[in-house]
Amino acid sequence: MADEKDIKDEAKADEAKAADKAESKPAAKKESKPKAEKKASAEKDDSKDSGEKAAKKESKKASKADKAPKADKAEKAPKAEKAEKGKDEKAERKPRRRAKKADKAEAKKPAPSRRRRRETEEVPVVRASAKYVRVAPRKARLIADQVRGMHIEKARALLAFSPRGAAEDIHKLIDSAAANAENNHDLVGDEMVISSITVDEGPTLRRFRPRALGRATPINKRTSHIAVALTPVEDD
Repeated sequence: MADEKDIKDEAKADEAKAADKAESKPAAKKESKPKAEKKASAEKDDSKDSGEKAAKKESKKASKADKAPKADKAEKAPKAEKAEKGKDEKAERKPRRRAKKADKAEAKKPAPSRRRRRETEEVPVVRASAKYVRVAPRKARLIADQVRGMHIEKARALLAFSPRGAAEDIHKLIDSAAANAENNHDLVGDEMVISSITVDEGPTLRRFRPRALGRATPINKRTSHIAVALTPVEDD
Protein backbone atom coordinates (compact mmCIF):
# COMPACT_ATOMS: atom_id res chain seq x y z
CA MET A 1 0.00 0.00 0.00
CA ALA A 2 2.88 2.24 0.79
CA ASP A 3 4.33 1.69 -2.65
CA GLU A 4 1.11 2.74 -4.39
CA LYS A 5 0.96 5.93 -2.33
CA ASP A 6 4.51 6.77 -3.27
CA ILE A 7 3.77 6.22 -6.94
CA LYS A 8 0.72 8.47 -6.72
CA ASP A 9 2.69 11.19 -4.97
CA GLU A 10 5.38 11.03 -7.63
CA ALA A 11 2.74 11.26 -10.35
CA LYS A 12 1.19 14.31 -8.71
CA ALA A 13 4.60 15.89 -8.32
CA ASP A 14 5.32 15.29 -12.03
CA GLU A 15 1.99 16.81 -13.01
CA ALA A 16 2.68 19.84 -10.82
CA LYS A 17 6.10 20.25 -12.43
CA ALA A 18 4.61 19.96 -15.90
CA ALA A 19 1.98 22.59 -15.04
CA ASP A 20 4.65 24.92 -13.70
CA LYS A 21 6.68 24.48 -16.88
CA ALA A 22 3.65 25.18 -19.06
CA GLU A 23 2.92 28.38 -17.14
CA SER A 24 6.54 29.52 -17.33
CA LYS A 25 6.87 29.05 -21.15
CA PRO A 26 4.05 31.38 -22.27
CA ALA A 27 5.36 34.07 -19.91
CA ALA A 28 8.76 33.85 -21.53
CA LYS A 29 7.14 34.04 -24.95
CA LYS A 30 5.07 37.00 -23.85
CA GLU A 31 8.20 38.71 -22.59
CA SER A 32 10.15 37.98 -25.85
CA LYS A 33 7.44 39.47 -28.11
CA PRO A 34 7.79 43.04 -26.88
CA LYS A 35 11.58 42.79 -27.29
CA ALA A 36 11.22 41.75 -30.91
CA GLU A 37 8.73 44.54 -31.50
CA LYS A 38 11.16 47.02 -29.95
CA LYS A 39 13.99 45.79 -32.19
CA ALA A 40 11.87 46.07 -35.32
CA SER A 41 10.75 49.58 -34.42
CA ALA A 42 14.38 50.58 -33.71
CA GLU A 43 15.48 49.20 -37.10
CA LYS A 44 12.68 51.11 -38.82
CA ASP A 45 13.70 54.31 -37.02
CA ASP A 46 17.35 53.77 -38.07
CA SER A 47 16.37 53.20 -41.68
CA LYS A 48 14.21 56.35 -41.64
CA ASP A 49 17.09 58.39 -40.11
CA SER A 50 19.58 57.08 -42.68
CA GLY A 51 17.16 57.88 -45.53
CA GLU A 52 16.63 61.39 -44.20
CA LYS A 53 20.40 61.91 -43.89
CA ALA A 54 21.00 60.69 -47.44
CA ALA A 55 18.26 63.00 -48.74
CA LYS A 56 19.81 65.94 -46.87
CA LYS A 57 23.27 65.17 -48.31
CA GLU A 58 21.89 64.97 -51.84
CA SER A 59 20.04 68.26 -51.39
CA LYS A 60 23.25 69.91 -50.10
CA LYS A 61 25.23 68.60 -53.07
CA ALA A 62 22.61 69.87 -55.48
CA SER A 63 22.62 73.30 -53.83
CA LYS A 64 26.43 73.42 -54.02
CA ALA A 65 26.35 72.42 -57.68
CA ASP A 66 23.84 75.21 -58.35
CA LYS A 67 25.95 77.74 -56.48
CA ALA A 68 29.23 76.70 -58.17
CA PRO A 69 28.36 77.96 -61.69
CA LYS A 70 27.04 81.17 -60.19
CA ALA A 71 30.31 81.62 -58.30
CA ASP A 72 32.30 80.86 -61.48
CA LYS A 73 30.27 83.40 -63.39
CA ALA A 74 30.77 85.90 -60.58
CA GLU A 75 34.54 85.21 -60.68
CA LYS A 76 34.74 85.37 -64.49
CA ALA A 77 32.88 88.65 -64.62
CA PRO A 78 35.52 90.65 -62.66
CA LYS A 79 38.30 88.93 -64.61
CA ALA A 80 36.70 89.90 -67.91
CA GLU A 81 36.25 93.44 -66.65
CA LYS A 82 39.90 93.59 -65.59
CA ALA A 83 41.04 92.26 -68.99
CA GLU A 84 38.95 94.87 -70.79
CA LYS A 85 40.33 97.61 -68.56
CA GLY A 86 43.89 96.41 -69.24
CA LYS A 87 43.25 96.48 -73.00
CA ASP A 88 41.81 99.97 -72.79
CA GLU A 89 44.81 101.16 -70.77
CA LYS A 90 47.25 99.63 -73.30
CA ALA A 91 45.34 101.20 -76.19
CA GLU A 92 45.58 104.56 -74.42
CA ARG A 93 49.28 104.14 -73.69
CA LYS A 94 50.22 103.32 -77.31
CA PRO A 95 49.05 106.62 -78.78
CA ARG A 96 50.75 108.45 -75.92
CA ARG A 97 54.03 106.66 -76.66
CA ARG A 98 53.67 107.33 -80.36
CA ALA A 99 52.97 110.98 -79.64
CA LYS A 100 56.07 111.15 -77.43
CA LYS A 101 58.21 109.50 -80.12
CA ALA A 102 56.84 111.90 -82.73
CA ASP A 103 57.64 114.85 -80.46
CA LYS A 104 61.19 113.57 -79.92
CA ALA A 105 61.68 113.04 -83.66
CA GLU A 106 60.48 116.58 -84.35
CA ALA A 107 62.78 117.94 -81.66
CA LYS A 108 65.76 116.07 -83.15
CA LYS A 109 65.11 117.32 -86.67
CA PRO A 110 67.47 120.18 -87.53
CA ALA A 111 66.04 123.52 -88.49
CA PRO A 112 65.66 123.96 -92.25
CA SER A 113 68.60 125.87 -93.69
CA ARG A 114 67.97 128.93 -95.82
CA ARG A 115 70.67 128.02 -98.33
CA ARG A 116 69.53 126.03 -101.30
CA ARG A 117 71.22 122.71 -101.69
CA ARG A 118 72.83 122.07 -104.99
CA GLU A 119 71.35 119.23 -106.92
CA THR A 120 73.99 116.50 -106.96
CA GLU A 121 74.42 115.03 -110.37
CA GLU A 122 75.62 111.49 -110.82
CA VAL A 123 79.31 111.51 -111.59
CA PRO A 124 80.33 108.94 -114.25
CA VAL A 125 82.86 106.39 -113.06
CA VAL A 126 85.16 104.65 -115.52
CA ARG A 127 86.63 101.32 -114.43
CA ALA A 128 89.43 99.07 -115.62
CA SER A 129 91.04 95.99 -114.09
CA ALA A 130 94.04 93.73 -114.60
CA LYS A 131 94.00 90.21 -113.16
CA TYR A 132 96.71 87.66 -112.47
CA VAL A 133 99.47 90.26 -112.70
CA ARG A 134 102.81 88.65 -111.81
CA VAL A 135 103.57 91.12 -109.03
CA ALA A 136 103.34 90.59 -105.32
CA PRO A 137 100.35 92.50 -103.84
CA ARG A 138 102.52 94.03 -101.14
CA LYS A 139 104.86 95.60 -103.77
CA ALA A 140 102.01 96.76 -105.98
CA ARG A 141 100.24 98.48 -103.07
CA LEU A 142 103.27 100.71 -102.50
CA ILE A 143 102.78 102.22 -105.96
CA ALA A 144 98.97 102.27 -105.71
CA ASP A 145 99.12 104.33 -102.51
CA GLN A 146 101.29 106.95 -104.27
CA VAL A 147 98.96 107.31 -107.23
CA ARG A 148 95.57 107.25 -105.48
CA GLY A 149 93.66 110.58 -105.73
CA MET A 150 96.11 112.14 -108.21
CA HIS A 151 95.37 113.72 -111.59
CA ILE A 152 96.01 111.33 -114.45
CA GLU A 153 98.82 113.42 -115.98
CA LYS A 154 100.71 113.65 -112.67
CA ALA A 155 100.23 109.93 -112.06
CA ARG A 156 101.62 109.09 -115.51
CA ALA A 157 104.71 111.25 -114.86
CA LEU A 158 105.31 109.62 -111.48
CA LEU A 159 104.91 106.09 -112.85
CA ALA A 160 107.13 106.76 -115.85
CA PHE A 161 110.11 107.57 -113.62
CA SER A 162 109.42 105.08 -110.77
CA PRO A 163 112.15 102.43 -110.32
CA ARG A 164 109.68 99.77 -109.08
CA GLY A 165 108.56 96.94 -111.34
CA ALA A 166 104.84 97.28 -110.46
CA ALA A 167 104.83 100.87 -111.80
CA GLU A 168 104.83 99.67 -115.42
CA ASP A 169 101.77 97.44 -114.95
CA ILE A 170 99.82 100.19 -113.14
CA HIS A 171 100.80 102.70 -115.85
CA LYS A 172 99.34 100.41 -118.53
CA LEU A 173 96.15 99.93 -116.48
CA ILE A 174 95.63 103.71 -116.10
CA ASP A 175 96.08 104.18 -119.85
CA SER A 176 93.46 101.46 -120.45
CA ALA A 177 90.99 103.21 -118.12
CA ALA A 178 91.53 106.53 -119.93
CA ALA A 179 90.85 104.81 -123.27
CA ASN A 180 87.62 103.37 -121.84
CA ALA A 181 86.57 106.88 -120.77
CA GLU A 182 87.09 108.25 -124.28
CA ASN A 183 85.55 105.38 -126.23
CA ASN A 184 82.72 104.23 -123.94
CA HIS A 185 81.69 107.36 -122.01
CA ASP A 186 82.61 110.18 -124.40
CA LEU A 187 84.90 111.82 -121.85
CA VAL A 188 88.32 113.45 -122.18
CA GLY A 189 90.92 110.89 -121.11
CA ASP A 190 93.50 113.47 -120.05
CA GLU A 191 91.08 115.26 -117.68
CA MET A 192 90.45 112.42 -115.23
CA VAL A 193 91.26 111.78 -111.59
CA ILE A 194 92.17 108.42 -110.07
CA SER A 195 89.34 108.18 -107.52
CA SER A 196 90.18 104.68 -106.34
CA ILE A 197 92.76 101.97 -106.95
CA THR A 198 92.81 98.62 -105.17
CA VAL A 199 95.21 95.69 -105.20
CA ASP A 200 93.89 92.26 -104.20
CA GLU A 201 95.80 89.03 -103.82
CA GLY A 202 95.48 86.42 -106.56
CA PRO A 203 96.49 82.74 -106.65
CA THR A 204 100.04 81.82 -105.67
CA LEU A 205 102.25 79.69 -107.92
CA ARG A 206 104.27 77.29 -105.77
CA ARG A 207 107.70 76.29 -107.00
CA PHE A 208 110.69 74.54 -105.37
CA ARG A 209 114.43 75.04 -105.64
CA PRO A 210 116.86 72.19 -104.91
CA ARG A 211 119.28 72.83 -102.06
CA ALA A 212 122.13 71.06 -100.37
CA LEU A 213 121.92 67.56 -98.83
CA GLY A 214 118.96 66.62 -101.04
CA ARG A 215 116.63 69.23 -99.62
CA ALA A 216 114.19 71.52 -101.45
CA THR A 217 113.09 75.02 -100.48
CA PRO A 218 109.66 76.45 -101.57
CA ILE A 219 109.34 79.50 -103.81
CA ASN A 220 105.96 81.34 -103.79
CA LYS A 221 105.32 83.28 -106.97
CA ARG A 222 102.46 85.57 -105.97
CA THR A 223 99.92 87.24 -108.26
CA SER A 224 97.63 90.24 -107.77
CA HIS A 225 94.38 91.66 -109.14
CA ILE A 226 94.51 95.45 -109.69
CA ALA A 227 91.38 97.60 -110.23
CA VAL A 228 91.27 101.33 -111.11
CA ALA A 229 88.33 103.78 -111.14
CA LEU A 230 88.58 107.19 -112.86
CA THR A 231 86.24 110.19 -112.49
CA PRO A 232 86.20 113.43 -114.47
CA VAL A 233 87.77 116.54 -113.00
CA GLU A 234 85.24 118.79 -111.24
CA ASP A 235 85.01 122.33 -112.59
CA ASP A 236 85.32 124.97 -109.85
